[in-house]
Amino acid sequence: MNASHHPIAIVGAGLGGLTLARVLHVHGIPATIYEADPSAKFRTQGGQLDIHEDDGQRALADAGLTAEFRAIIHEGAEASRVLDQHGKLLFEAPDHGMARRPEVLRGDLRRILLDSVPDQTVQWGCKVTGVRPLGDGRHELTFADGATATSSLLVGADGAWSKIRPLLSDAKPEYIGTTFIDTYLYDAEERHPATAKMVGAGAMYALAPGKGIIAHREAGDILHTYVELNRSAEWIADIDFTDAAAATARVAAEFDGWAPELTALITDGETAPVARMIHTLPDGHRWERVPGVTLLGDAAHLMPPSGDGANLAMFDGAELAKAIAAHPDDIEAALTVYEAALFARSEPFYADAHEMLDLCLGDRAPFGFIDLFNGDPQGQS
Repeated sequence: MNASHHPIAIVGAGLGGLTLARVLHVHGIPATIYEADPSAKFRTQGGQLDIHEDDGQRALADAGLTAEFRAIIHEGAEASRVLDQHGKLLFEAPDHGMARRPEVLRGDLRRILLDSVPDQTVQWGCKVTGVRPLGDGRHELTFADGATATSSLLVGADGAWSKIRPLLSDAKPEYIGTTFIDTYLYDAEERHPATAKMVGAGAMYALAPGKGIIAHREAGDILHTYVELNRSAEWIADIDFTDAAAATARVAAEFDGWAPELTALITDGETAPVARMIHTLPDGHRWERVPGVTLLGDAAHLMPPSGDGANLAMFDGAELAKAIAAHPDDIEAALTVYEAALFARSEPFYADAHEMLDLCLGDRAPFGFIDLFNGDPQGQS
C-alpha cells in the first residue's frame, strides 16, 4: 500500500490541533489532521472552559474567530461561590461580564474551529498505531486499518498519552494521587431545584481537605459536577465504574454527612460516573530539537487541571502556525523558534497547577481557595 504524503501532518483534532490547522489556513498553508474518533460527534467534548485574554482569546483572534467565539459565550457563568460541606455560603463573587475570562462549552468551541477549516482537513477514524522516522525530518504514520501516511512536519497534538511524544522524549505521564469523577444533572431548575439553588448561576466549590464537589452550571440548564478525591490508584481501581449504581454509592460514601443538596450532585447523577485519574508530565518538560517533529498542548506539557490547559493548547497551535508562516522555507528554524518560546511559556504553569490543586484539596481547604479569590493565595491577609 502506497503511503499518502502530507507536508504538515497533525495528530489529534482537539482544540490545539484544530487551532494550528486554522491559523495555518489563514496564512494559506494546508495541513492534514489525523483523528482516531470516527466522527466529530462520536463523543462529548467535556465541560465548560473559561477562555483567557492572554492566550486562548489571542489564539482565537489569530484564527480570525473572535466574533464566532463571542457568539457561543455562556453569559453569567463567571459567577463563583464557595461553600462548606454543610452548604453554608463562605464566599461569593458575581459574574464580571464577558471581558476577561468568558465561559464556553468545549464542544461549541471545537465546532467553530472545525467549521473554519477546509473540508477534508480532518481525516476521521485514523487511529495512529505506529510512527517511525524516515530521515531528513520525514516521518511515517501507521494507522489501525493498515494505511500509512508520511509527513515533512509531524505535530503531536494527541494529548496525555501521545503516540508522537516518544520520538522526542522518554517522559511518561504519572498519576498524582487525585481523581476527578464527572456526573451530570439535567433540567436542573425543574428536577433538582434545591441543588440548582445551591450551585447558583456559575461555578460552585464545596471543598475540604482531600475531597471536594465542584459544579458548573452549563448552558441548557445542566449542572456538570467534578467530584475531586485524593486517593490512591489502587483505591480507584477497586471501584467498578461499569456498575454505575455501585460506583455512585461508593463515591457518595466519601461525602457522608455533607449537605444532601450537595451529595445529590453525585447520587442523582443522570449519567454513569466517569473517573478521570489526573496525570502529569515532569515539571518543565522539554526535549532536544528533533528534525521534522514537535508537540503542542497536553502532549507537550501535561499538568494538573487549573483552567489553563485548553488555553495553552490553542495558544501553542497559533504560535506554531505563525512560526511556520514566518519561516516558510525553513521548518527547522520555525520549530526552533516555537519550542524555545513554548518551554519558557509553559514552565511556570506547572507550579501554578500544583498550587491550584493544593488550594482546592490541601490542608487549608476551602479557605486557601477563598484566599485565591481575594488575591492572597498564601493566606497572608
